[in-house]
Amino acid sequence: MTMTRRFELLKKLVPLLQDELVISNIGFPSQELYRLGDRKEYFYMLGSMGMASSIGLGVSLGTHRRVLVIDGDGSVLMNLGTLATIANFGPENYTLLIVDNGAYGSTGDQPTHTSGKTDLAAMARGAGVSSVMEVGVADMADALARARQNPGPHIIVIRVAPGSPSLKPIPLSPVHIRDRFMGELKGDRERTICA
Repeated sequence: MTMTRRFELLKKLVPLLQDELVISNIGFPSQELYRLGDRKEYFYMLGSMGMASSIGLGVSLGTHRRVLVIDGDGSVLMNLGTLATIANFGPENYTLLIVDNGAYGSTGDQPTHTSGKTDLAAMARGAGVSSVMEVGVADMADALARARQNPGPHIIVIRVAPGSPSLKPIPLSPVHIRDRFMGELKGDRERTICA
């Protein structure tokens, strides 16, 4: 049986997104998300490998909107301390979706430790995150629905096959990506104050 690749998973994810603010991991994940339908609520990481989960955590602490971080196993492995920080700050509106392909996809599919003995779901539980779900691609919609219905933080781990389509870089400058995302956050704050 052939496993789904990340691009196919993201194709299934995009229609499920509602009003979430989305932080996307660097490299191919951001390029794929952009190609599937750009939105001002998407913050594409163009650098700082390993920091998507931390940036998403910071965003979640400053807004009432749900925040979804799309991260990879290689990036999470580079910043494992973030799992403990997520657990201890405990933002109820935070979901970390770890797309685990067992490879550093943006640099040539070299294997990560999750292709061996390392279990990121077990590490998240050990860090103190109480809502950790390991699901297949077919169960992603149900996992996201559970995360929306219950206070977080939530970590969802989905295994996929390595490999990425050949895509052009995102044609947006880092400043443009930052400014429009910050504009979305500013609009949230203004709506909250006026409510």
